[in-house]
Amino acid sequence: MGDPSAKIRPEELDLIESDSGVRLRLRVKAGGRRNAILGVHNGALKVSVTTAPEKGKANKAVIALLARTLGIPASSVEILSGSAAPDKSIRIALQPDLFRQRLAGR
Repeated sequence: MGDPSAKIRPEELDLIESDSGVRLRLRVKAGGRRNAILGVHNGALKVSVTTAPEKGKANKAVIALLARTLGIPASSVEILSGSAAPDKSIRIALQPDLFRQRLAGR
């Protein structure tokens, strides 16, 4: 899961709220030392996964990490753009207030 010492301030994220949940930007480090949510940088959630960026494996690891952290099924996390890049746009099927609460309390 994420690093408990990393302070995540959901109010620093550039969230787009919709009826289907929230959209946000990710900055992903694939092939990192650990699977963790590292913090927020320039409005994007910084995430590290140990999986190498090959054949979508790192994307699956990112989805699993976020789903586990937020207590939702992996099917509720969708990569909208940037599947082959470190900068991604994702949609999470979770009400905005609940998303912020779970992310801050992880």
